[in-house]
Amino acid sequence: MSISRRSLLSTSAGLLLAGFFGTSTRAFASVEDVEKAIADFSGGISPTDSGVLNLTTPEIAENGNSVPVSVFVDSPMSPDSYVESIIILAEDNPHADVITFHFTPASGVASASTRIRLARTQSVMALAKMSDGSIHSARNEIKVTIGGCGG
Repeated sequence: MSISRRSLLSTSAGLLLAGFFGTSTRAFASVEDVEKAIADFSGGISPTDSGVLNLTTPEIAENGNSVPVSVFVDSPMSPDSYVESIIILAEDNPHADVITFHFTPASGVASASTRIRLARTQSVMALAKMSDGSIHSARNEIKVTIGGCGG
């Protein structure tokens, strides 16, 4: 079976257009996506900004591709009282939930550091789920500069 040039070109163009118009990706997470991520993590419990969770980020990130983020919860990490998990959310990224850290009493300390990518200037939020079911939150605004201009 031979394929004509016309048939090949029309099929290729059709596949290209189907791929182009057939996919729909959002550039940034919607408010509903962020609220769903919070609800999924917290189980519907309202987070409190009690100062228990410490979120450390730079105020200005000259490179949005590698932004350092650290979280720490002052917890005894005993079988009766410990941090179960911490989630980091970047509200204006394509996917709001960036990373989740899991802990046990054997972890000893509820602390983690990583680098995340940020699409633009935005709020970064961390939520900590405690063994007693409480949810603690912290939020920082990070200004992402374009081209490292610093302002």
